[in-house]
Amino acid sequence: MRPLVAAFALFVTAAPLLAQPKGFFFQPNDRVVFLGDSITEQYQYSTYLELYLTTRFPKANFVFLNAGIGGDTAFGGANRFQLHVLDDKPTAVTINFGMNDAGYQEFKEPANKTYREKTEAMLKQAKAANVRVALCSPNAVDPRVSPGFSDFKRYLETQKQFYAPLKEIAEKNGANFADQYAVTRKAIEAMTKDDPKAEKAKPYYDGFHTSPPGGLLMAHAILTELKAPAVVSEAHFLTGKIRGKTAPNVGCKVEDVNHTDDGLTFTRTDDALPLPVQKDWRPMLPYTNQLNDLNYYGLTVAGLEEGKYDVLIDGVKVATFTAKELAAGVNLGNATSGPIYDHAQKVFEAINNKNNLVRSRFFDVLRFNPPGWVKIDDLAGQKKAEAAKRLPMIEKEQAKVFEVAQPKPHKWEVKAAK
Repeated sequence: MRPLVAAFALFVTAAPLLAQPKGFFFQPNDRVVFLGDSITEQYQYSTYLELYLTTRFPKANFVFLNAGIGGDTAFGGANRFQLHVLDDKPTAVTINFGMNDAGYQEFKEPANKTYREKTEAMLKQAKAANVRVALCSPNAVDPRVSPGFSDFKRYLETQKQFYAPLKEIAEKNGANFADQYAVTRKAIEAMTKDDPKAEKAKPYYDGFHTSPPGGLLMAHAILTELKAPAVVSEAHFLTGKIRGKTAPNVGCKVEDVNHTDDGLTFTRTDDALPLPVQKDWRPMLPYTNQLNDLNYYGLTVAGLEEGKYDVLIDGVKVATFTAKELAAGVNLGNATSGPIYDHAQKVFEAINNKNNLVRSRFFDVLRFNPPGWVKIDDLAGQKKAEAAKRLPMIEKEQAKVFEVAQPKPHKWEVKAAK
């Protein structure tokens, strides 16, 4: 694992393979429900999943709902699966229980038996309703930030044993499996070596509930485990003395190419947007492969004279590279400024606005329960009607999200740095 200072080496990385992975879990026109406990209820990893799916597939017409409840377990999830998942007629659901199920203590077989049985019960309900499932093991806890009520060095090992049956349960019931625990544990172990006091890389503020860096860690683990495509788009150029044909562009249209004495200009229209990397995500970049396997927004320019070159988009400088770096291919997906970043950031803001309605519908309607002394005739029917009434408003806001997400052409310049 690279040291933490690598978090600021945001751009220069080797290009990944161009072929996109097959079998990605999420599909166009999916209605997705995120089901889980308080970590799902936080709207962090789930929102970052939305952000990836929306910027990467701006014409996919997704709908996203969140059904996370603090303190919940697989037992509770199975009991409310019909009401909080199937009644909203999803095509896909992510299930993320297990953090509370093991009790934050040593492994106990009776608790694991309940967890296995109730997890399988959810998968059977989903299968009967023809709903695709991505079953996720929970994130590994961080022993560097162990809370007073539990020894997280011990609980980290309990988690390993407790979640071990999930892969077999998923396979048995035709579900996808994302081993988030294994991926995040490897990252936590690397962080512990690099930053033993959690002073710089701290994904969970209390050892298990996510801060924004932890939300990224979780989203990266889930998406890569579910075979998310790495490449946003790539543009390739040969200039200078070797000006001519080059490798085909991927996921973008390039027009108006003009070779200059010290670089080139062109118009680039991408099919998708890169994730807008948040500044508080940066400590996690060394532990999420610098997002090269999730957010590769590539530019390759071979044939430049030796020296440094600025990359400008619509007249705004977004990065500076050497000729050697540009010839090898650079990733601009982790840039935190510029017109394309600003565009993707507006998508993020629109998603958060939409999720305010999602949260209100779930907690103010579906989960509303009056005090016991208040008698309301047909409460269940009224809740169902109000939930149905609010759903079109959410879908309207989701349509606005996709409208904002549509890519636009941009004028690019690569020219000698002054």
